[in-house]
Amino acid sequence: MTTYWQAVSENLWLALDTLRTHKFRSLLTVLGVLIGTTTVILVASIIAGLDTQLVQAAEQFGTRVVWVYKLQMGSPHKLTREERLRKPLSYDDAMAIKEQCPAVEQVSVAIFSELSEFGLPPSAAHYNGHEMAGAQFMGVDANYLTIANASLADGRFFTSTDDLHRRDVTVIAANVVEQLFQNEDPVGKTIVVDGHPFEVIATLHKFKGFLGDSPDDRDIFIPYWTYRKLYPAAKDHFVSAMAARGQLDEAQDEIRGLLRRRRRVSPNDPDNFGISTAESLISEFRQIISTVGLVMVVISSIGLLVGGIGVMDIMLVSVTERTREIGVRKAVGARQRDIAWQFLLEAVALTGSGGIIGIAIGWLLSFLIRMLVPGLPSTVPLWSVVAGFAVSTGVGLFFGIWPALKAARLDPITALRYE
Repeated sequence: MTTYWQAVSENLWLALDTLRTHKFRSLLTVLGVLIGTTTVILVASIIAGLDTQLVQAAEQFGTRVVWVYKLQMGSPHKLTREERLRKPLSYDDAMAIKEQCPAVEQVSVAIFSELSEFGLPPSAAHYNGHEMAGAQFMGVDANYLTIANASLADGRFFTSTDDLHRRDVTVIAANVVEQLFQNEDPVGKTIVVDGHPFEVIATLHKFKGFLGDSPDDRDIFIPYWTYRKLYPAAKDHFVSAMAARGQLDEAQDEIRGLLRRRRRVSPNDPDNFGISTAESLISEFRQIISTVGLVMVVISSIGLLVGGIGVMDIMLVSVTERTREIGVRKAVGARQRDIAWQFLLEAVALTGSGGIIGIAIGWLLSFLIRMLVPGLPSTVPLWSVVAGFAVSTGVGLFFGIWPALKAARLDPITALRYE
């Protein structure tokens, strides 16, 4: 066994010495392997960073919250005729969930103008000559703050009494504060939203979005019944239900069963409403990024294939160039397997070195992304490094077999006469 490993070690050093002798040719040969490995490392690091950010953003909404809307939340898609004509959820649906679902601790309901394919219709907010054209205006109840996992920066959230008496008060998000109030305390001031005046009673902390601070943090909240007073025709409701600890699945089942009965869905028909959780949104996004990752791996495989063909070509040329050397080695006692190992290890060393360089470049690019895009914590996972090195050496092993066998099968007499 010791003799065997000594032979492998000697052949490996001989292969590395050959690579040192032909540095530029070796670099050009493994360029495809280098690019393929770099792509794998870079894609894996970006996907890992996106996944981390997604989990943090989704968990910010609460891991026990069930969101219910007439449409399914998640990736955008073209609505079917049935989805476009769906009856919206009602306030009574939200109250039924609160009263008839034992696994649900709290319920919050929001009302707004009907969603378009681009989200909430933008509202115009004004204060003292400043304007915000893209505000997201909605009515919510007093439970919203707790269930949405939002936090107050200043002031107080409106109470059930504010809601019951339909008071013209509002709570505004951080980006609204930045655009309407430059260096002024907004609490106690009056803003005008779509022609209606509201007293600001609180502001919210900046919301952390998918890639850092969210640019969509433009919410203007007023009490639910105040919104109904101003917009009696509004019927679109969004319900948030907080499940009891450890009963998220039970809460979803109870909500689904209750709404199917209330909306008269036949046993064999699909739901005519959507139920989502942080976990389901994370799962859906992971399916999307796994598809993207698969496409990128296929693209990088093309680089590896080209690199492998280049390695086989250059190794066949090397066999021809070193025919006399092979004859001399056989004449002094080298066996066929010694010759085969020499050229096979040379091919593996060639692609393995390209893989190591690709890993280093991929790590460097990942570091630059993390520096230039602080919101994306791009990190190189260990499995990608192992996979990159294993694939690069595997390419050398596969494409080096034929040149190694060709070298090993050379007749020593013919090889010694080769000029």
